[in-house]
Order: sequence, then structure tokens, then C-alpha cells
Amino acid sequence: MARKFDMRPDIVQHSAQRILVLDGAMGTMIQRHALGEADFRGDRFAEHPSPLKGNNDLLALTRPDILRGIHDEYFEAGADIAETNTFSSTTIAQADYGLESAVWDLNVASAEIARASADAWTEKTPNQPRFVAGSVGPTNRTASISPDVNDPGYRAVTFGELVEAYRTQMEALMVGGVDTLLIETVFDTLNAKAALFAAEEAFDRQGRKVPIMVSGTITDASGRTLSGQTAEAFWVSMSHAPLFSIGLNCALGAEQLTPYLEALSAHADCGISAHPNAGLPNEMGEYEQGPDAMAAQLKAFLDKGLVNILGGCCGTTPAHIKAIASLVRGRSPRPLPSHPVKASS
Repeated sequence: MARKFDMRPDIVQHSAQRILVLDGAMGTMIQRHALGEADFRGDRFAEHPSPLKGNNDLLALTRPDILRGIHDEYFEAGADIAETNTFSSTTIAQADYGLESAVWDLNVASAEIARASADAWTEKTPNQPRFVAGSVGPTNRTASISPDVNDPGYRAVTFGELVEAYRTQMEALMVGGVDTLLIETVFDTLNAKAALFAAEEAFDRQGRKVPIMVSGTITDASGRTLSGQTAEAFWVSMSHAPLFSIGLNCALGAEQLTPYLEALSAHADCGISAHPNAGLPNEMGEYEQGPDAMAAQLKAFLDKGLVNILGGCCGTTPAHIKAIASLVRGRSPRPLPSHPVKASS
């Protein structure tokens, strides 16, 4: 008998039929609950020696009800894909809290929470199946750049250490039931390459594969990632992998992201994703762009035929996702090229 995950709807097939809507910001929604230290500790980490408030990934183990509620809100708003709350669920990122030993449980639990929500909403709306993307963040270390200006050859992490951390996370996400892995907010291409290598190792160990999404971040008006690549160069660096999609998220709002998505769309032979911020942050670091204003800017993505997957990043809420879901309804996804596209020399 086929295992349960083999009987789920195919996210790749559905992305060819319609533009899929990715959910919005998790951190923005968690902040609304005004949680305290006790919420992050729960019973399991009550005696943990380090402060844990702000370690949002930990809520999968201590306040799963909060995460389930957020996933349900986004699905109710019209999202097709929920991201797991695992942006920082690697041994590298959790080392800041002394919680490396909890990483496997964090990822499995977070994936299971999102999976339960997705399955419940699929049952409610069988014509609109819901999916789970395992969020794989960039970690808080870079393999390409020295953190010490006095020692440019120094690296705070090795390629091998990144591979090991990513592989553990990806295996746990797969065990928890994700439909796809989303390597997101890539600011260092070498980190992303380690993640792609880790994915193949995770697939070998699990004896199956899931589609891979990659999403980079353009850090400023230079139009480059932190490690110095243009959007086109980023695609070339990732194009060796059999990607489900490549795209951009975070750092910029929809209007600022448009030219870089155009560059990716012109060259990529896989799907294109975008989940921008709700505009640019104000002087207090807050995102003020409302759902209608954001949707108005995102319309350019659709009019130009740039995207297959569309959602929101920092500052976005279920109201933003509802506006995006309404915007994409009846619109055709970007057609995939019939032959590989080569970047210009």
C-alpha cells in the first residue's frame, strides 16, 4: 500500500494549472500574540539556562496552537501553500540559544502542524488542495564572506558544516510531511549550494524526493545579493539543480522587485516565485503598505507574465494574502520555456 505522502496532490502539476499563492509573514503574526518568556519555554524548556523569548521556531514545541491558528488564517484567506515555521531551525541558528539538540523535533513538529492544517483545508476545499513548504533559512552565518574585517580569509562556517545542518533539517521536514523544500532568503549563493547538496543527501537517506524551491534576496538598490550576484548570475549558479522554482523574497517591496524578477523570468527554465515585503520599512522598521496597495503593485507581475507562485514576506498578513488570492484568481501562470534557457554571455 502506498504511504500517505505518495497519495497527496502534486504541487508541480497544480502550479502548471494556476498561480499558487504562498502564505505571508509568520513573525508578523506571532508578534500579534504578545507572547512572553513562558510561552517559549513551555514545560520542556522551563529550566533552560538561556533566555528563549523571540525564538519563534520553538513555538512548534511549546505553543503549537499558535502556529496552527496562523496556518489556518492564511489558508482561510486563500493561500495554497503554507511555509513551516522553521526559518531558523538548523543546528547553526539554534546554537545561539543552546538548542542544537532540539532541532530534529522542531522541524518534525512544525511540519506536522502545517501538514494537519493543510490536510484539513484540502478536505474542506478538495478543488483547491493545500500544500506545505518546508522553510529552510540561510542560517546566520555566511560561507563566502569573512565576519572579521581584519581577517578576510576567515570564515565562521564551513561548507561541510552547512551541509550537515541543512541535511538534518531537510530530513526532519520530510519526515514531518512537507510537499516541497523552500530554500529561502538566500543572501549567499555558497550557502544555497550547500543546501542543494544537502537536499540530495536527504533524498538519498529518505529514499524519496520532493520538489525544491529556491528564493534569493536582493539586499539593496545595487540589485545584487549580499555575496555580490545579480539576479541573472544567481540563476546561473543555481541552474545545475533540478528546481521546481526559483524566485526572490524579502528585503524589497513588490515595486522594487519587478526588474529582478524580469531578469529571472527571462532566463529560468523552471517556475518563478515571488514573496516580497509589504513595501519598505519605515524608520521604526515597520511595514505600512496595506493589502490593496500591495496587490496593485503585484498586478504588474501578472500583466507581464512573470510568476508561477506569489505570496508575501515581512509585514504581510492574511489580509494581504486574501488580496493576492483575489488578484491571481483566473490569471494564467507564467508558461515554462519549452527548451532550456541559457543566460546571455
